Amino acid sequence: MEAKAIAKYIRLSPQKARLVAANILGRPVEEAMNILKFTPKKSAKIIGKVLHSAVANAEQISGVDIDNLTVKQVIINPGPTHKRIMTRSMGRAFRIVKRTSHITVVVAEN
Repeated sequence: MEAKAIAKYIRLSPQKARLVAANILGRPVEEAMNILKFTPKKSAKIIGKVLHSAVANAEQISGVDIDNLTVKQVIINPGPTHKRIMTRSMGRAFRIVKRTSHITVVVAEN
């Protein structure tokens, strides 16, 4: 059985989140949690919360052994971007793009 959790509109660059997501793909859930716990990145904390939610969703399914769960998929999709301006000299303005992400974590039994 599979269980998934989705976090949308997270104020985090998808490119930076994918660096952390690649580390936990295909690993057992407990090992993935430990990796995320000791990874010093903002995205590690957020992906850890989504992974924890996916495990909690798996607990709700009857007949699923939590100890045998592995991370089957971690999908980081870009969300909408917030466009801001930074004023510069001589009346100019530069654009600042604040990116968001949609994070999906799928866990499955071995």
